[in-house]
Amino acid sequence: MLCGLPGGALETKVLLLRATGLSETRLLGSPERRVPPLREGLFFRLVRERLAGRPLAYVTGRKEFWSLSLRVSPAVLIPRPETEMLVERVLALSKRGRETILDMGTGCGNIAIALARELPAADLCAADVSLRALRLARRNAASQAAGRIEFVRSNLFSAFRGSGRRFDFIVSNPPYIARGEWEGLPAEVREHEPRRALLAGETGLEFIGRLVRGARRFLRPGGYLIFEMGETQHRPVLDFFGRGWMEVETGWDLAGKPRFITARTTD
Repeated sequence: MLCGLPGGALETKVLLLRATGLSETRLLGSPERRVPPLREGLFFRLVRERLAGRPLAYVTGRKEFWSLSLRVSPAVLIPRPETEMLVERVLALSKRGRETILDMGTGCGNIAIALARELPAADLCAADVSLRALRLARRNAASQAAGRIEFVRSNLFSAFRGSGRRFDFIVSNPPYIARGEWEGLPAEVREHEPRRALLAGETGLEFIGRLVRGARRFLRPGGYLIFEMGETQHRPVLDFFGRGWMEVETGWDLAGKPRFITARTTD
């Protein structure tokens, strides 16, 4: 059905499973099974949506992250596999105690939920400027039984000013696409995923700069800021760190490209 797309056979199977509501085992174990007309119609509708260029995750309404099946919609960025490196980094630095973690720009809640599942003693706060994103993240947290997550509407750190709150970790997958890069993005991304979650401004560094400048006020002494960045942004991002920061390190993805930054506040 989707033979013209890379991975079309696999995507066809995914859409068939979504339309029929069957497990892969049941579907393959009963090849003679007739699909009810309503389910058949749903399958062809999903195929048409995919052929029109809608991302598979939006067609199915699901995306896997950290082995968790999460709801997604055009209100949120589709989680990428490389973002799991942020979760891995927090886990590597965590003392596994009653730590406080802020997920800034939570989207569908993927980072916060993964950390809540792995660090049951931690207190998570998931912040986003979008109410639609926060509603979706709450649903995902409930479906994954991820407790100890507080959901807060905030434009970057606006909701925390004057609160006196401090965190052991601030983690973020921020917008980092430059305006001049926008038209070069794949059509699936440019035409369907939320522009606000991707486009940072003229240079692509605007949000990251504000994140770094603001984070020190809301991190405990010795707390960590961990965030994703574009592969060409490594050197200018490092220039944001000066006094008040130590142990500024670059993390590399599996392709050998700089992908995230870890930095620690001075004691």
